[in-house]
Amino acid sequence: MTNINSILKLPEVIQATGLSRSTIYLRMAEKTFPAHIKLGRRSVGWLEKEVQEWLEQRINESRHEGGEQ
Repeated sequence: MTNINSILKLPEVIQATGLSRSTIYLRMAEKTFPAHIKLGRRSVGWLEKEVQEWLEQRINESRHEGGEQ
């Protein structure tokens, strides 16, 4: 059974996006990056699906700005 709600921890989000910790939190504050979910008192994670969708949007925007279709 495939879990459609896989959780990524911060190091995995950093690796997947290439963004730094501070940039991730800045973009979250600007509402331009998916919000994390609280997993416990001192633990957060991001839904893998939302991070992947965000990456796909960045790729699409980048290709359209560059003139590629």
